[in-house]
This record gives sequence, structure tokens and C-alpha cells, in this order.
Amino acid sequence: MDAQTITEQALKLAPAARAYIAEILIESLDYEDDFPVSEEWRQEIQKRCKEIDANSALLLDGEQVMAELRQRFL
Repeated sequence: MDAQTITEQALKLAPAARAYIAEILIESLDYEDDFPVSEEWRQEIQKRCKEIDANSALLLDGEQVMAELRQRFL
């Protein structure tokens, strides 16, 4: 199958299935062989990703956190 056919078929899927496929494809682009990660870090990354996906992680806006830290320590 070519990319166009796969895309057309994927667009017929339910939104959750499309989101899952998109996530897997994006994650596959993030991996770089020249950036070694220990097994411990790989497990921690996977754990944190699962927590985010399950909505059990407390996510904070990075800019807001940095602004609060600057205000507190500068």
C-alpha cells in the first residue's frame, strides 16, 4: 500500500483510532539512534507517558512555572 491509500483508509477510522495511529507515528520520528538513553530512563519516560495518557499526571504550563521561579528567585 502507498502512503495515499493508507491515509485515506486511516481517515475512515474513529477519532480515537486516528489519534492512536498519529501518536505512534509521531513517537517513531522522535527516536534517534545517536542519542543513547539508559533502560532506566526509557522506563521512566514510558511511565510518564502512560500517566499523561491516563490523565493522572499533573501537567503545568512551562512558561508559567518559569515565570513563578524567576519571580521567586530573582
